[in-house]
Amino acid sequence: MKASINGRPVIQPLPAVDRARQVTDALAHYVQDARLEAGDRLPAERELMAALAVGRSTIREAIRHFQALGVIETRKGSGTYLLKRVSRDTIHMPLSLDTAHLRDVLLQTLEVRRGIECEAGMVAARRRTAEDLFLIEEKLGEMERVHMEKGTSGPEDLAFHLAVYDATHNPLFRQLLEQMRETFERFWTHPFDRQDFARRSFPFHRTLFNAIAAQDTEAARRETLKILDVVEEDIKEMSK
Repeated sequence: MKASINGRPVIQPLPAVDRARQVTDALAHYVQDARLEAGDRLPAERELMAALAVGRSTIREAIRHFQALGVIETRKGSGTYLLKRVSRDTIHMPLSLDTAHLRDVLLQTLEVRRGIECEAGMVAARRRTAEDLFLIEEKLGEMERVHMEKGTSGPEDLAFHLAVYDATHNPLFRQLLEQMRETFERFWTHPFDRQDFARRSFPFHRTLFNAIAAQDTEAARRETLKILDVVEEDIKEMSK
């Protein structure tokens, strides 16, 4: 469904680029331009914060992204070191999707997400650590807060799912979701001009967290399916 005014198509605004993504890009450019090799040390957190004018939490989120990709490691008391060379092209590998037909793209993406995310929920339930649970619940709390205030929580919802993927301790889960992320972020900005998109899935995020906390893999799969089933139903309903 394309937005229009008086029968003429409207140019849609570009999705906002989050700060962590910008920091990730900046670090990749730095590694490439500085010709850093495996074993080289990256700038300290304070140096990055000053150079990029962002907060500590944003720097750490970008660092976690690189850690999930397996390209850096943080050594306590020593610093952060490069394990392998990266570039902007290797950390963001966008899918080739026909965004002119957004409904079809979202449903195709959802088919892939269903398999990946159900497996990720089960793996996260088996492998999650106490620290993982803290981070997942932190993202869930922020999602719930924004949802109660605004009735919608697109970016916060994504952050919750990324935390679940990270709890698998398998970087491929997050990498695959990251490649589908921009499509859903664009959609979340104005989902078919409806602010209540997927609102019915909201309670299932808490029950998914509970399943992961209890290390109940089957419950994690069921709750993930409930979330994605609501998303699919709403996409189909709102795009009629």
